[in-house]
Amino acid sequence: MSVTQQQVLDSLKGVKSPRGVALTLANVLSTISASDGKVFFSINVEAAEARAWESVRAEAEAAVRTIPGVTTVMVALTAERKPGSAPPPPPQPSRGAPGVQPAHAHKPPQGGGSPMARQAEIPGVAAVIAVASGKGGVGKSTTALNLALGLRDLGLKVGLLDADIYGPSVPRLTGLRDKPELNDERKMIPLRRFGLAIMSIGFLVEEETAMIWRGPMVMSAVTQMLRDVEWGKLDVLVVDMPPGTGDAQLTLAQNVPLKGAVIVSTPQDLSLIDARRGLAMFKKVNVPVLGIVENMSYFQCPHCGTRSDIFGHGGARHEAEKLKVPFLGEIPLHMAIRATSDAGKPVVDSEPDGPHAAIYRAIAGQVRDQLKGVIAAA
Repeated sequence: MSVTQQQVLDSLKGVKSPRGVALTLANVLSTISASDGKVFFSINVEAAEARAWESVRAEAEAAVRTIPGVTTVMVALTAERKPGSAPPPPPQPSRGAPGVQPAHAHKPPQGGGSPMARQAEIPGVAAVIAVASGKGGVGKSTTALNLALGLRDLGLKVGLLDADIYGPSVPRLTGLRDKPELNDERKMIPLRRFGLAIMSIGFLVEEETAMIWRGPMVMSAVTQMLRDVEWGKLDVLVVDMPPGTGDAQLTLAQNVPLKGAVIVSTPQDLSLIDARRGLAMFKKVNVPVLGIVENMSYFQCPHCGTRSDIFGHGGARHEAEKLKVPFLGEIPLHMAIRATSDAGKPVVDSEPDGPHAAIYRAIAGQVRDQLKGVIAAA
């Protein structure tokens, strides 16, 4: 059953803003995306009022879920300060004025003002690790998937979360095209392939859809894929991060206590500069760096076996030594890895006895060894 924008608007008429105005008349709704049972939109409010609107966001989401044919709902709360406006003033005694109270009138979260105070474990998941890169195009998603498969081959229960909101690659890398279903608690059930529990924003939108989302919408989407998914019992949840050091990375670090991060880089200087920034970001938010992987480390001719250092060689190893973090290994630029990835048949699973699968499993072994205490305690 097709869901229309008008049906969504009709369902939101009964939801009231903190001032008692119908949400559809409050001039806060973004354009509504409704397609194939999936509904996405944001509520845009002033930063000073954001906390008072959170319950409205949850009520709006619940209202849309009641529409027949709706399978997935994602409502983001976008809070922005007006350009040139001053920060909220210090707390003043309340005069009982009607309407929305300013942000300072609401109780701050427990644990002080640190964003890390919001961290909470994901039920059933022993360790969450991030696979990140300072820039795109370094093979991070391919590395994340094959790392997850390497951990699986070591006997661990593993999940993979594709948190690259703007460019989700996991659907193509795994060959998955299905849509996640909801359980009785309205949580999404991850898809399964290769023995992994897998979730991606790419399962909820079409491959050609451009995700033109502001930062708060990205943060809301990452949070939902962490919290509104029934992950079950996992030893490790591998999170394929978007490139860079932006909202998604900070949301993940603030949302769950990450047990570590793996940085993926190519040997060339430009990639290493960006990898350095990613490593520095994780250190700033007290996330242990499990190590650096040098991807596309060298080209190996599939015909004669000759090795060529197209992007240079050894840069990531030297960087790891310089920064005193583990160097996890070198992955070659090879036709087999590219071809199996494009076909949705990752090399660790499709060629388990090959040399490339052995490289990924060796990297996975080093990651597992650093997580042993966490996994054993779960």
